[in-house]
Amino acid sequence: MAGVATSVSIAATRGMRDGDPVAEVRALSAARDALPQDMPRLRLTGLVCERGGRPLFDPLSLDVAAGTLCWVRGVNGAGKTTLLRTLAGLLGAGAGRIAWHHGEGRATRRLCAPALHYIGHLNALNGDLSVREALAFLARLHGVAADPASLRTALHQLGLAGLERRLVRTLSQGQRRRTALARLVLTLGAPMWLLDEPYDALDSEASGVLDALLTQHARRGGSAVFASHVTPGVAVDQICVLGPPSTAVGLGADPQWPPAA
Repeated sequence: MAGVATSVSIAATRGMRDGDPVAEVRALSAARDALPQDMPRLRLTGLVCERGGRPLFDPLSLDVAAGTLCWVRGVNGAGKTTLLRTLAGLLGAGAGRIAWHHGEGRATRRLCAPALHYIGHLNALNGDLSVREALAFLARLHGVAADPASLRTALHQLGLAGLERRLVRTLSQGQRRRTALARLVLTLGAPMWLLDEPYDALDSEASGVLDALLTQHARRGGSAVFASHVTPGVAVDQICVLGPPSTAVGLGADPQWPPAA
């Protein structure tokens, strides 16, 4: 179903890693029910993303509440990266509406750091910095307070203990990906994570750590929209499947934005 977000059985998308999907569903549901009502909620209405003036998928409508994990799927070129970059405010929409609802009828057109954290397919690491320095720089850049102990804990959790002083350029691709993802440890419970192929280059151990971080994030009220060709080993609330547009999509009209807050 091109360009349509569908709610699916969490147990059915649990993946092949160990865990009790039913218990996880119940825990996430209970945590979500206890969340404050003013946590940001992402709503897309008829969103169209384009490349070279051509629509990539049918108009997309999606509702991502606090504590929700949404898995974006699609073949290469389907528009997954473009969608995430549009949600992050790095690209303009071709048509449709993007709204971040904050409760009491208040909505904004964009969500920025430190409320929103985007990790792209590229790791955005400076090869001339040490692992610890690179993480500290990314934290400061995104408005995240991180003392040396917090940085050390984040790196250790991603299996980078003993590599803190290594230059980024000497790391393997998997180690670089772990370094970029260590920022998630520092931002657990932030309103929104946007992650492009977060499982890329990770081994099974690191994939399990990412699964655990996504689960913790949702339990704390954070939401995540992530694109992945890899079946996640974490319970997801929604799957958004992107495919080629089935009908002609009109572009050129200005996107519909909510009133500025």
